[in-house]
Amino acid sequence: MNILIIDDEEVLQDILTVLIRKEGHTPLTASTGEEGLAVLEREEVDLVLLDLMLPGMHGMEVLRAVRRRDPDQVVVVITAFSSIESAIEAMREGAFHYIPKPFKNEEVMLTVRKGLDQRRLTSENRALREQLRQRFAFDNILGKSKPMLQVYDLIQLAAPAKSNILILGESGTGKELVAKAIHHHSRRAEGPFVTVNSGSMPADLLESNLFGHIRGAFTGAVASKRGLFELANGGSVFFDEIGNIPLDTQSKLLRVIQEREFMRLGGLDTIKVDVRIIAATNADLDTMVQQGSF
Repeated sequence: MNILIIDDEEVLQDILTVLIRKEGHTPLTASTGEEGLAVLEREEVDLVLLDLMLPGMHGMEVLRAVRRRDPDQVVVVITAFSSIESAIEAMREGAFHYIPKPFKNEEVMLTVRKGLDQRRLTSENRALREQLRQRFAFDNILGKSKPMLQVYDLIQLAAPAKSNILILGESGTGKELVAKAIHHHSRRAEGPFVTVNSGSMPADLLESNLFGHIRGAFTGAVASKRGLFELANGGSVFFDEIGNIPLDTQSKLLRVIQEREFMRLGGLDTIKVDVRIIAATNADLDTMVQQGSF
């Protein structure tokens, strides 16, 4: 992995270069902040070792510029002018860690290892998010007919909106795939996507799963449990076959839809959530409303 050393002291550069090579990584060097930023433009850098006291552009300015360029860049600050104030400021500006001079070699390398682990995790998360985005891209929904093209247009219109979504269609037509496409093209894409199999469980169990419960709320509730709405906070909840939800549960869902709040079973505290509801059904909901079953 590539590690950039930005420091105007040649001796320190040499020491860090040797340590980095011993770890099997590639050292890149710069003597000023301007040179360091130029290296970042040319090279793929996994971690930056940055001295705060630099000629010309101050290290704190360099830190801010690096973070503006790549908010996920791992930056370890090293300086002889150690103070709690500068440490707090550096960490506030996004530094991964802060090491004062003089330092022990093992201390620096331990921090570098941890920083590179953080970089790997961030890269893996980016790759996973991209895989999810591609997995639920429109190209993976089969169909090129005029009606299907209209479906793609509707997904593009619905995804960025804040409103809840109802998807109608026969069984096997890909309603859940459409729901996932809406979620993964929305502003909530990095939040959770939680699926609720609405018709596959009794009403009391469904409510426990949706809203959670506190200890002792019912026989067998030996511990408190968070519900699916809490787990989906910041994301989307997909109700598969929402027409199968009992009327009593529907009234409680209405409060979540209107007020964005609920209470766990057996609890008294109101819990606020930020979720988008995407529902699907193959039922004729208009007829069910007229019959009083929905």
